[in-house]
Amino acid sequence: MLDTKQSDAAPPQDEPRGCLFALSQPPLMIFLAVIGCLLLTAALHDLLWL
Repeated sequence: MLDTKQSDAAPPQDEPRGCLFALSQPPLMIFLAVIGCLLLTAALHDLLWL
């Protein structure tokens, strides 16, 4: 006979997800990469051309 009970080790479904889950989302990572590139470009412009 198969045991169909769920084990106690399974995490509850109501548990909030943390910051690492939010950072794993592709739109957020694309947004952060664009902002990072803009900041890097501005910093290099200030250091090298001004």
